[in-house]
Amino acid sequence: MSNWNKIFKPIVVLCVICIVVTGALAATNSVTAPIIEAATLAAQEAARTELLPDAQGFEKVEGIDVANVSDVYRTTNDVGVVITSSAKGYGGDVVVMTAITPDGTIKQIKVTEQSETKGIGSNVVSTPSYWERYEGVSAGQALVLNQDIDAYSGATISSKAVLSAVNSAIEAYNQIP
Repeated sequence: MSNWNKIFKPIVVLCVICIVVTGALAATNSVTAPIIEAATLAAQEAARTELLPDAQGFEKVEGIDVANVSDVYRTTNDVGVVITSSAKGYGGDVVVMTAITPDGTIKQIKVTEQSETKGIGSNVVSTPSYWERYEGVSAGQALVLNQDIDAYSGATISSKAVLSAVNSAIEAYNQIP
């Protein structure tokens, strides 16, 4: 009986605790996952509306197969498209939404996710004045850093990440039927 109390009883208690905690985590995840997903979708819709405020609504465009492009949405009243794409930055992925008008001009871009170095790379991805460099640029072909778009001084990798994401969006835009 002493072996039971010294060896097996703590193992059984620990296993029961692990099972209870795992069940609690699974239950919490099943309750919160739909709420988190709905909040994420609402934030994405708000960002699309911010980029194309004249849009009456958005519909997803299917059949676009471009690396690093997660989704393409066309406005229901034909004021443009919003394309979400990403590229590897210095600190991780940089996710960019690019709004392009029907005439093939970039209306504006918005960085929606990033983990760049605070104070250096984060300036590129969080400064709307940098994003303005893309406004009015043609989406007819891929852009070139320091030719079509100036790099942000001291943050070349982050500048290249934003440019790469925008170029992926341009490629996707040019595939839309």
